[in-house]
Amino acid sequence: MIDGPKGIDLQLARDEQSRASFLDGVGRINPIRAGLLCRCPACGEGKLFAGFLKVVDRCAVCGTDFTGLNTGDGASVFIMQISGGISAFLALGLQIAFAPPLWVLMIVAVPLVLALSFGLMRPGKGLMIALQIRDRNHGAAPHV
Repeated sequence: MIDGPKGIDLQLARDEQSRASFLDGVGRINPIRAGLLCRCPACGEGKLFAGFLKVVDRCAVCGTDFTGLNTGDGASVFIMQISGGISAFLALGLQIAFAPPLWVLMIVAVPLVLALSFGLMRPGKGLMIALQIRDRNHGAAPHV
């Protein structure tokens, strides 16, 4: 349907304009926030995990392929350092302030380490996946 000035197809122009605005909206998704929320870093809608740490093969919403991604143990290393640091400083603070017996420190520190580790593992792995997706989309060189 060519009814615009200089023979421009207005319907095609409207379709391209709506596609461009859609892609612009998709580009505004913060992949890091989506990864921390365990959502697809590409669209921000689809689920990132099928199980506790099992990454889905494809996003159910946008179809982004996650099979080529490999986070390895990167997330777990960071999570261990974070939860261990928090627990160690808390145990040190308790020891300095109250001087409780060792079993009290164990009762406080072990559940705290477990809760922090399990609570932060999914968002940490989601963040690692989001960073890989972001680097892949921005043309960063692959890491060997």
